[in-house]
Amino acid sequence: AGSRRAAWEQVKANYAKAWVESRFSSFFANSIIVTGISLAGILAVGALASYVLARFTFPGARALFLFFISGMMIPAQLVLVPLFFQFTWMSQAGTRFLQPFGLELQMHDSLSGLIVIYIALSLPFTILVLTGFFKTLPGELREAGIMDGCGEYRVFWHIMLPLARPGIITAAIFNFIGLWNEYLFALVFVNAADKKTLPLGLASVSMQSQYKTDFGLLFAALVITIAPTLLVYMLLQRRLTRGITVGALKG
Repeated sequence: AGSRRAAWEQVKANYAKAWVESRFSSFFANSIIVTGISLAGILAVGALASYVLARFTFPGARALFLFFISGMMIPAQLVLVPLFFQFTWMSQAGTRFLQPFGLELQMHDSLSGLIVIYIALSLPFTILVLTGFFKTLPGELREAGIMDGCGEYRVFWHIMLPLARPGIITAAIFNFIGLWNEYLFALVFVNAADKKTLPLGLASVSMQSQYKTDFGLLFAALVITIAPTLLVYMLLQRRLTRGITVGALKG
């Protein structure tokens, strides 16, 4: 009993050290903010764009869909350097415009800049998935809603969007996993310690533990990092399986 109690105390000490001394509480909060806002923006923009591309016919619709999907064929590493200089130019131009108001635009070393990157990079995959789901929905429901006096916005929000919930949840889970574990863009565009996300904090703790042989701290940091992903998957596992199955059978 004494050895178990000592082991449990050591486990609690490792988690406390990771959460407080290694600043994982700050990293966790930053990841929650970046992932949450990015995911909301991705699903909002992706659902609206996918619904239009799936349910409406207009000149250039096919070309616009292919334009969105072509973003999946460009490796993220390829846009890293141009995006870095683009953010530098945007920060300088925005600061000159906002300077009379006592404001400045900071795209580097900013959570808002990271959110913009995540939304832009995740939209092609989201539009590909949600467009297929919206195409599987019966068009008679939209026509019935319009005949009952609903406008296009009410048809989308109250009829089509709830029916596409399995596809939205599927896209949300895949995007959440990618955003939560994203490392490369966060490493390049975030330098301040108070703006770092969990993958950056985990990498820092990993390098420190290699020299200090503090593996207890390292594994505690690993559990803190992967726990939200496991929790989301366990809660939404059935919906994810159902969403993938519906897309496979009807796509």
